[in-house]
Amino acid sequence: MGSGLLLTAAFPDLQLSGLAFVALVPLLAAIAGRRKAAAFRLGFLAGIVHYATLLPWVVYTMGTYGQLPLFLSVPLLGLLAAYLAIYPAGFAALMVHLRIPTRALAPAAGALWTALEFLRANLFTGFPWELLGYSQHHWLELIQVADITGVYGLSFLIVTINTAAFLLFWKIVGRCWRDVPITLQTASVSVLIGLLCLGGATAYGQWRLTQIDALIAAAPQPKVAVVQGNIDQARKWDPAFQDASIDKYLRLSLKALSDFPDLVVWPETATPFYPRDPSVLTNRLVAFVRNAQVPFLVGSPYYEERGGKIDYYNSAYLLIPGNGFDRRYDKVHLVPFGEYVPLRRLLPFVGKMVPQVGDFKAGKQGTVLEWEGRRLGVQICYEIIFPTLARRIMVNKADLLVNITNDAWFGRTAAPQQHFSMAVFRAVENRRTLVRAANTGISGFIAPDGKVLAHTDLFTDAAVSQPVPLLSSQTIYTRFGDVWAWSCLVAAAAMTVSGGRPRQKR
Repeated sequence: MGSGLLLTAAFPDLQLSGLAFVALVPLLAAIAGRRKAAAFRLGFLAGIVHYATLLPWVVYTMGTYGQLPLFLSVPLLGLLAAYLAIYPAGFAALMVHLRIPTRALAPAAGALWTALEFLRANLFTGFPWELLGYSQHHWLELIQVADITGVYGLSFLIVTINTAAFLLFWKIVGRCWRDVPITLQTASVSVLIGLLCLGGATAYGQWRLTQIDALIAAAPQPKVAVVQGNIDQARKWDPAFQDASIDKYLRLSLKALSDFPDLVVWPETATPFYPRDPSVLTNRLVAFVRNAQVPFLVGSPYYEERGGKIDYYNSAYLLIPGNGFDRRYDKVHLVPFGEYVPLRRLLPFVGKMVPQVGDFKAGKQGTVLEWEGRRLGVQICYEIIFPTLARRIMVNKADLLVNITNDAWFGRTAAPQQHFSMAVFRAVENRRTLVRAANTGISGFIAPDGKVLAHTDLFTDAAVSQPVPLLSSQTIYTRFGDVWAWSCLVAAAAMTVSGGRPRQKR
């Protein structure tokens, strides 16, 4: 339980990120000397506590917008937490089951944890929300290594240091690990490994920051404006409120235009109507963009008819003055039960939280939008938490990452801050400026080194402009992807196969 609470405290709201480096020590101490089944239960308990306290916004969202009462939404949070808890439970069970030499326990633990995080990020559509490495999004020197390893390198580092700290503590109190006393040499070597990993990562970060600063200084820096409309989610799709919603966005955009931006960005579904249909609202928006003589990136739904069937998309349109809605990105990774119902035939009784349209269809991965000789890589809503999606856009040579989202679903919970913290890593991994426009916040600008250049407050009307440096080089992570995570997965599989065999008697 202690590990679960410490893990949660390392993330927003509390953001006591230093706790991440010791959060697993109580769990490791609890499973020492335990059998596999008992260790699994203790790891599961730690996971339940962690995810139930990290994700309470799920209850708010399902209750407020899914119209589910507490007696249903709380158990559903419990089910989600129980599923996610399987991964730390598996980590705990493998730690006591595998015959890992104590001198190699720290890096082995890092590999096991990272492999399980990688599985969580990819199995069953994936849910990589607040992987352990994300807890360090404020520590600029440390997170620069993400341009090689992705966020998974930070998770490996944190767990390695946790295990080293545990072995040192276990040596001090004179306890055994798997009936083997912890020697001073073992504890010292483990701590040395942890310090070398930490020191190497921060030294690389300091060197890389100097390089990136020089690249930023020499890079072109067009000005981009983000508009935060702060539209009430409960009224957003009300036809009677559509005029007022567009009025607000146009009024805020006029304010943004006074800074002479090269691009104006509106949030996800900022226009709660279908721009492909001729209407007064569509004509107003097209005329405004034409008069402004500035491209607008606008979040809006889209539909098309195919064989007598209508397909819906959650989209972003790049409006070029005089060209209308001819450039579009369709969201690729849809939100289960929010934008579509998985296994609908087996779950016919389960509805969606977005009742205004039918099930959304997924778009094409890696799509980029041409913008005045440059390329925009757009990610909608929680697509930004999936490293692979951003990387595939970068492979297509996007110059700027743009994340449009509607975090009004989360209210004033910790979720908007958690969501924003993960976006930092997409900028660092790919060395691209990330522009973020959110309906109710947090909107902002993140530099290619992960530095937050500007951000808005929650639930405020805002129009903010910022010069954005455009880098063009590709990082190791962009070129080769999650090689580090795959290496950890292979190492974990090898340890499981070799370490899980019964010891042969001589």
